[in-house]
Amino acid sequence: MTEKEKQMAAALAAVSAFMQQEEEAFQQQMAAAMAPPPPPFQPAANLWGQSGRQSMMQLRNLMQIKTFHRLA
Repeated sequence: MTEKEKQMAAALAAVSAFMQQEEEAFQQQMAAAMAPPPPPFQPAANLWGQSGRQSMMQLRNLMQIKTFHRLA
């Protein structure tokens, strides 16, 4: 091969490798875009807090019943 043919082959090989890398990067981007999003963060249920709020609501309800019953 002549020097010019070697240079042409090297240039074509470099362009081919660059195009292949770009295609792989594009495929990875498409795969990432098509992947489902991660599930939203779900904090653990605070059972003690929920029980406390429920008992406060029951107490308020009883107080309201007593208050309105006396007014009627």
